Amino acid sequence: METLGKWSEQIVPWLMSHGLRIVVIAVAAFLLDRVLQRIITRAIRLSVKSDENTTPEAEKKREDTLIRIFSGALNTVIIIIAIMMILDEIGVEVGPLIAGAGIVGLAVGFGGQYLIKDIITGLFLMLENQYRIGDVVEIEGLSGSVQDISLRKTTLRNLDGTVHHIPHGSITKVSNLSKDFARVNLDMGVGYSTNLEHLIEVINKTGNELANDPAFSDSIISPPQFLRVNEFADSAIVVKILGDTRPLKQWEVAGELRKRLKIAFDREGIEIPFPQRVIHNMKD
Repeated sequence: METLGKWSEQIVPWLMSHGLRIVVIAVAAFLLDRVLQRIITRAIRLSVKSDENTTPEAEKKREDTLIRIFSGALNTVIIIIAIMMILDEIGVEVGPLIAGAGIVGLAVGFGGQYLIKDIITGLFLMLENQYRIGDVVEIEGLSGSVQDISLRKTTLRNLDGTVHHIPHGSITKVSNLSKDFARVNLDMGVGYSTNLEHLIEVINKTGNELANDPAFSDSIISPPQFLRVNEFADSAIVVKILGDTRPLKQWEVAGELRKRLKIAFDREGIEIPFPQRVIHNMKD
């Protein structure tokens, strides 16, 4: 009982002083994070300006991406500061702990150079609006939907479901497949006996019907239309068909267009040639 009494005499004053301060630090950090998150959100919503080629959806996507990045960075800083303050209240000397962990050495050392490069490159990627969360991009030979962006890396998920983590410092080229607008770019081969004027009429009519279909009209900016004769191939005349779509809708529209063109070509007697092999039976 005497030991318990002495322990309580020590712990109660500690809880009333240091314990109370720890609670205050945790609550203050939480409230500060909430307030600053709101300020960041509002500041980015007001500062991001759209141009005549940017849709409201694209503008919101960029805003959400910037908010997520800066909010995440702010949250990390506040947590680190709060933990350091709490450790100091517990009695842990923070200065030697930081030096022992080698944080200073990391910042100026070989590994820190890569970290700094990742962060600086990431800032430029985001400020230049090269891509945003939700875009479909190709980065260094890897393609997929952008799942997440931090200051250090970008996370892609491809059609197979595979997740790729790409450090920003390694990025030298980005191809964005979903910025502002997308395009159906389709090459089709038809037989050499095809009447080209009739072919052009069928293609343009099919593209216009697709664009006027309520199921696809919101996805199409300009109807897919005949552009030119692209090539005289070995067994086909190859024509190019182009049409503009909303971002990320090009694959859906192109697939539906292929289906409708096949039905229309069958109906109109337009041949889609395929490779054929002729085997001669040589007799002695």
